[in-house]
Amino acid sequence: MHLESEVIVVDNASDDLSLRMLRAEFPLVNVIANDKQESFSKAVNRGIAVAKGDYILILDASVIVGDETLEKLHEFMELHTDTGGLSVRMLDAGGCFIEGSNKNMPPEWVKFFRVSGLSRLFSKSRLFSPHYHSGWVEEFENTETDVLNNSFMLLRKSVLSEVGVIDERFKTYGHDIDLSYRIRLAGFKNYYYAKTFVIQQGIPTINKLSWNYIKNFYGAMVTFAVKYLFRLPELRLKAMPGWSSPAYELKQ
Repeated sequence: MHLESEVIVVDNASDDLSLRMLRAEFPLVNVIANDKQESFSKAVNRGIAVAKGDYILILDASVIVGDETLEKLHEFMELHTDTGGLSVRMLDAGGCFIEGSNKNMPPEWVKFFRVSGLSRLFSKSRLFSPHYHSGWVEEFENTETDVLNNSFMLLRKSVLSEVGVIDERFKTYGHDIDLSYRIRLAGFKNYYYAKTFVIQQGIPTINKLSWNYIKNFYGAMVTFAVKYLFRLPELRLKAMPGWSSPAYELKQ
């Protein structure tokens, strides 16, 4: 099977020669060059705005994807029409499984949901069950997932048209959690697909003691709480179902 696709690169005001290289060596790539650095959310939304396909893959620059992988994921999405978003099994450069592939909710967020009372919105989620812990992995099973992986999100464009694109109030963190929840809120499902894999070449280290990290990471929690706990924005659905059902294996 051959998939027609387009590649969109949002250059977030890079100061090296990558932009010149892209235009010279990959003339068919649609390059969006920002004059100044924007938040991750804004940059991604620029790419989504010009995408023409039925599916949109938000992909970190460090991830390597094979043609066969995209074909398998496309087949899964076509067979499971209730799927809003899809993440995939990810391996590091040494071939080891990256646990964040299918469990991308930071423990700080889980604790925050419990303390703030937001956990009641996700009463059916395994995140708040006594069996949920940092070692939970189901590497080789296709399952529903609570949060789509930030580095690899395959999204159905029609679902994005219904629930909206990435909320730009989440500048660096939390946008994946928010989008995953909105997809579930609209009645669609998010899945982790394990029957193929991609490779993430390098995962940058983060200084969790820096003010920039603390401001953006914990600020995203506050933004999420204001958005859903106090319900300031108008939501599309009156009812707020649980985040997800317990994980179960799919045969496809």
